[in-house]
Amino acid sequence: MGGRHVQDATKLLEESLDGPGRDDELVRAARVAVAELGAIERLLPLVRELASGAGDPSGCALLSYRHVLGFDKLLLIDGGPRHMLRAHVWHPGRGTREDIHNHRSPLASYVVRGALGMELYEPADPGAGQGVAAAWYRESLTGEEGDWLLEPAGGARLRLVQSARYTAGSGYALPPHVLHRAWCDSEGPTVTLFLETGSGRRRYTDVFAGAGAGTTTAVPVADDTAGRAVAKKPLEVNDYLAELSALADLLAQDPAN
Repeated sequence: MGGRHVQDATKLLEESLDGPGRDDELVRAARVAVAELGAIERLLPLVRELASGAGDPSGCALLSYRHVLGFDKLLLIDGGPRHMLRAHVWHPGRGTREDIHNHRSPLASYVVRGALGMELYEPADPGAGQGVAAAWYRESLTGEEGDWLLEPAGGARLRLVQSARYTAGSGYALPPHVLHRAWCDSEGPTVTLFLETGSGRRRYTDVFAGAGAGTTTAVPVADDTAGRAVAKKPLEVNDYLAELSALADLLAQDPAN
C-alpha cells in the first residue's frame, strides 16, 4: 500500500499527465511535474517511505536494474502505460558516456544532486563526410523479462548540435525522437529524477554505438547481421529496498561534502 508521500506523488502525476495528449504538451507537463517532485524536501520523504516498503516494492524491483547505459535505474512509481517515475543514480569514475539514443515516449529529467553532461545529435550528411561514424541499431523489448533486442540497421553519421551541463536544480525534457547521450559530470554520484510518459509509445528506439571515444559498450559493434538480446538483471526486492535506503542517505547528505 502507498503511504502519504506515495499517494501525493501519484496524484500529482495523474493530474499533470493524464490530460495532455500531444508530445509537445506532454513534454512541458512532464518537465513541470518532475521539477516539483525532484525538490529535495519532497523527494527525500518519498524515497524514505518507499524504502520502508510502501508502494509496490516487488513490482518496482522487477523493473529496477543496473542499466547498460551506465547508471542504476530505480523505479519509484509505476503509473502503467501513462507514466513511470524513476531515480537514476550515476557513478563517477567509470570514464564512459552512454551510447547515443532516443526514447519510446516523451521524457523529463531533473538533476537532484551532482551534475550531468548532455549532448544532442542529429543525422549528418554521409556524402559530405560530416559528423562522427556510428553503428546503428534498432532496440526493442523481448521476452518475459523485457530484455533488450538489438537489431543492426546499418551505419550512420551523426552531428553534434548541442552540449550542456546540468547541475542540481536544473533539468530538461525531450520528445521521444531526439538523439542524445548523458554522463555523470561530477566528482561524486549524480542523482536524477526521470519521468517517462505517454501511452502512444514507439515500438523501438534507435541506438548508435561507437560514436566517439569514451562511449559505453552497451551494444555489439561488430558486423552482426542478426539481432542480439542483452539481458536485464532485475533487482531482488531486498536489494531494491537497500538501494532506496542508500539513495535516501545520499539525498540527506550536505551536497558540499
